[in-house]
Amino acid sequence: MITDPIADFLTRIRNAAKAGHKVVEIPASKLKIEMTKILVDQGYVLSYKVDEDAVQGTIKIALKYDVVTKQPAFRGLQRVSKPGLRQYANTDTMPRVKNGLGVAIVSTSKGVMTDKQARANKVGGEVLCYVY
Repeated sequence: MITDPIADFLTRIRNAAKAGHKVVEIPASKLKIEMTKILVDQGYVLSYKVDEDAVQGTIKIALKYDVVTKQPAFRGLQRVSKPGLRQYANTDTMPRVKNGLGVAIVSTSKGVMTDKQARANKVGGEVLCYVY
């Protein structure tokens, strides 16, 4: 049993990228699908596909690498809010990851979005992770 599914999601992507895999499979949930959409929109992964064959379903994520250096498109995936210590931020205290070069994924009352979108919509929420 997994106590922190978001940390498991990030760890699977991180490990697959370090191992040089092209595709990684992750158990699906609505939150993980929304986080994957953000990673695709921001250019950190190539694409994704949701297979709903089983009861829970899986997300297949195609990882993106630099053509020359063969390094992943992201340098780091860092979990911020944990089950034991939740981290919340309003529009004033919304974090800027790597001075705007990275992205914070935030779960708000209006859905899962990036820190920039949350500031534009003037909403706060739980800071799930940093991607840089």
